[in-house]
Amino acid sequence: MKAFFNKLLFFAFVFVLLNFNWAQAQIVKWDSTYRPGKYVELVAKFKADQKSKKDFVFLGNSITAGTDWAKLLDLPQAKNRGISGDITFGVLERLQDVIDGKPAKVFILIGINDISRNIPDSVILRNYKSIISQIRKGSKKTHIYFNTLLPVNSAFEKFKNHYGKDEHILWLNDQIRKFAAKNVTVIDLYPNFIDQDKHLRAELTKDGLHLIPAGYQVWADFLKKSGYLTER
Repeated sequence: MKAFFNKLLFFAFVFVLLNFNWAQAQIVKWDSTYRPGKYVELVAKFKADQKSKKDFVFLGNSITAGTDWAKLLDLPQAKNRGISGDITFGVLERLQDVIDGKPAKVFILIGINDISRNIPDSVILRNYKSIISQIRKGSKKTHIYFNTLLPVNSAFEKFKNHYGKDEHILWLNDQIRKFAAKNVTVIDLYPNFIDQDKHLRAELTKDGLHLIPAGYQVWADFLKKSGYLTER
């Protein structure tokens, strides 16, 4: 009887251990400390750059970094503060430099790399709110513009960690649109870039994630016709 009880206890222990390991495997890991390879170098470069209260700061990741905003918009005061691969935690870490410059406007597009790195939507949203509150606290006259996330296109098969997560993009965009009620200007880019299947329009991208000049022109035209660059 004792031997049977010991055997039963052993199997129960193995069962619990296997279930614990399975549960651990289901937990998606994410890292808030990740910073792109050129992060430190670019942050130092941005800090050394001359600042003005007339600046229009474009803040984000590689999608923001991929064009010359001053030339594209014919706005000498446009400053590119995009860092390829950056996430919301990286933006928060370097945000004080933007705030210290007291720019006239800040245009924010960030979050797709967070999604690719499995950072929970609720954490991304919390970071969005922190970005807004920190700018408001440190630079009260800066007008905040928050862009909705762009779609992706998995047909290119180049950024697989970014694909198959459309529900996260849609949910975060819904939350971003709610910022309009908090005196943040929401720039709803998403509808301008989707095809009939709600993917990033193939003619505007080179890899299903990043934009080509035609894509940036769609963005620029939308900013101009919507009056975001001229409103005070």
